[in-house]
Amino acid sequence: MDNPEIFGELEIRFIHPYQAKKNYDCPGCNRSIDEGIGHVVVVPVESPDLRRHWHKGCWVKRRV
Repeated sequence: MDNPEIFGELEIRFIHPYQAKKNYDCPGCNRSIDEGIGHVVVVPVESPDLRRHWHKGCWVKRRV
């Protein structure tokens, strides 16, 4: 999901390192976000099942 804005309004949440209890794959760079790494969760308001976890830098630098 390179462009989550196509799903409409987004909710952006910052996950602090102490909250990061699992590994995720970042859709921005396709690399792992390891447990204990702070990152952002992007949730389309109308489609919460499409939420994705992004490295903060990947989210900021994505193409819109």
